[in-house]
Amino acid sequence: MGTLGSGETTVSKKNTAKTLGSGGLDVFATPAMILLMENTAAESVAKFLDENFSTVGTKIDIKHLSPSPIGAKITCNTKVISQDRAKIEFEVKAFDNAGLIGEGKHERFIIDKENFMKKAMAKND
Repeated sequence: MGTLGSGETTVSKKNTAKTLGSGGLDVFATPAMILLMENTAAESVAKFLDENFSTVGTKIDIKHLSPSPIGAKITCNTKVISQDRAKIEFEVKAFDNAGLIGEGKHERFIIDKENFMKKAMAKND
């Protein structure tokens, strides 16, 4: 426990609420913030997994607290706060140059890639 992750992005037209359809303004979109949080969490634990395993997101509870304009640098920090067998829970936070813009919790499960894809593909049968 306690594994830390960090990631970053810059707000651009492609990740604004207006472009992604989650709002009508040219500010960092909540879905883009959540994507950054999920990716940062996943990458922080990937190095500890066998190549046949990965993690998948199963739950997210996030507050988007403050808008960030185009050009702002966004930094994300994640921390593993609990693990129960395959379930990993993270504390996630996002910041721009003015401070905290989002925070919450994210849950991921460790999965066997082949078995997971078999289960997914079986839905097409």
